[in-house]
Amino acid sequence: MKQALLIIDMQNGFLQPQSPLCIRGALATVPACARVISACRAAGVPVIFINRAYRADGSDVELTRRQVWARGGKPLTPGSTGPLSVENPPEFGRASGDYEIIKPRYSAFFQTPLDLLLRRLGVDTVVLTGTTTPNCIRTTCYDAISLDYRVVVVEDCCSSNTEAIQQANMLDMGNVGAEVCSAAEFLETLSPR
Repeated sequence: MKQALLIIDMQNGFLQPQSPLCIRGALATVPACARVISACRAAGVPVIFINRAYRADGSDVELTRRQVWARGGKPLTPGSTGPLSVENPPEFGRASGDYEIIKPRYSAFFQTPLDLLLRRLGVDTVVLTGTTTPNCIRTTCYDAISLDYRVVVVEDCCSSNTEAIQQANMLDMGNVGAEVCSAAEFLETLSPR
């Protein structure tokens, strides 16, 4: 089994309460995500940041999000700063071996080179972390399963706007075949290289 860690949409524009796109539970997951990222690097597990970035004119913003995005200061666009920016939390850092993919929609696989990268790296298992669980994590999970990857979802490294939404989606992903575990449980499976 060869794993890759995906960190999905953990950017200021989704984490910070001042952003109109903020996911209420996301900021609280930063410490657990940082621990998992650090441990994966130490174990030689590829770390792939899957981020979102919008064009300044909004032509690539989802139809369902366009009005909130435009009224809320156009987060995640070039030149956006502070709580609206595309930046990942400083706790995550960046290592020279990390990868970054910009995705145009919810799934990390949709119209991105992720599948090609994973296959080139010999990866057969994706470890999902990030936000939001019902949208980006879940669609990435289902696409990964459709592409015959094994999927691990690190529950306390994912977030939703409510606990009820979080639990319902974790249950659904578990029912479809993903392994759902805590950060502590996942970290126990890693060995430093």
